[in-house]
Amino acid sequence: MSSTDDFLRDHRRLSRRWFLRVAGLGAAALTQLRAGELSPECAKACAEALARLEYLTEPLKFGDVSRGDPIPHKLSEAKRREVGLTPETWRLEVLPDPATDAVVETPLSKEKGTALDWAGLIKLAATRSVSFMKIMTCNNIGRPLGTGVWEGVPLRDVIWMAKPKSNVRRIHYHGYHNDDPKQMFRSSLPIGRVLEDPLGLPPVILCTKLNGQPLPPTRGGPVRMVVPETYGFKSVKWLQRIFLSNLAGANDTYAEQNNDVDSWLKSFAGILTFPEKAKAQAMLPVTGYAQVGISGLTKVQTWVSKKGDPWPADDPHFTKAPWRDAEILGPPKSWSGGLPGDKLPDRLHGFDPTTHRPKTWPLLLAHVHWAAALPGLAAGEYLLRARSIDANGIAQPMPRPFAKSGRNAIEERVIVVG
Repeated sequence: MSSTDDFLRDHRRLSRRWFLRVAGLGAAALTQLRAGELSPECAKACAEALARLEYLTEPLKFGDVSRGDPIPHKLSEAKRREVGLTPETWRLEVLPDPATDAVVETPLSKEKGTALDWAGLIKLAATRSVSFMKIMTCNNIGRPLGTGVWEGVPLRDVIWMAKPKSNVRRIHYHGYHNDDPKQMFRSSLPIGRVLEDPLGLPPVILCTKLNGQPLPPTRGGPVRMVVPETYGFKSVKWLQRIFLSNLAGANDTYAEQNNDVDSWLKSFAGILTFPEKAKAQAMLPVTGYAQVGISGLTKVQTWVSKKGDPWPADDPHFTKAPWRDAEILGPPKSWSGGLPGDKLPDRLHGFDPTTHRPKTWPLLLAHVHWAAALPGLAAGEYLLRARSIDANGIAQPMPRPFAKSGRNAIEERVIVVG
């Protein structure tokens, strides 16, 4: 998503209690807070944000960066059946890469009638299904597309069905692409990541459900790849074919566009609501979110500076600025996002199976909301910035400031005080 309004539409509920507490007010003073303590602009922004935020994104409200002409999910129902994009017609092939010497004893092949079908995948899911929360982010877009509970079968279970024997170093895979080779979008993974889950990560999965519902065509259904720790280009939609390969390196389509195809999710903070105009010396309520990347998250910080003030050229990431800690909000009581009965899966990675609450917070590879009540300012124009501090104490945009390995530039918003 490219705008604050789009992102806010996908996150609808956030507790008002934080703002009431920092303002020193009780619930009975909510009307006064909206009407008197804040400027009208601040009050409106605050009220809209707190009414609309929710944690999980409804499946049909994710941001969409789908590829294809036409985009596969926009095909007619009849055409989707014809090309294998409905559960009853879907087939997955797992084949040796014909361009290498990989040896696979029992390939899953449409030609041989051994390709995995929907019934076979659901049979596996009955005993092997796993689920985890993950924020889906595009490598080069400054807003997440949404956060969901992704559920499916570990990819390795299907890989072993094909009985790979030797000369297998990577897999590469693609989805439906209108039978046009020029439209194929391919990603790849080391075979080690598929067969084993490092450092407590969830497995790579063949995903069939999102937020407890069947994966819709708009999100890559009936089956897509989901790779927990990576950006969205690894989680290919409308999955149809996997090659077991002896390639030494990646052959992802995304690499052709000057992207780092082996990058993990970064931690970063984004601003959601803030007072574009404020009265002099009035408290400034600010809300936002932070993506919890592979290096975790310990803090979100904000900084307001006078617009136009010079800054030393040798400090482009504002490391010497007087940043102030914001408050990271805890896990919600209700996860929303269209979960049937608002109930999380019984076995959700990173959650206590008895309480159904996160074992740790912030939750790795997901997101958190944050809020700050900033001191009032004298009349003038100001820049509001926000940044994350990861679990290693490293501030955004470090340790990887390069855009092609995942965008996480420090956001700036203008506040006019008068």
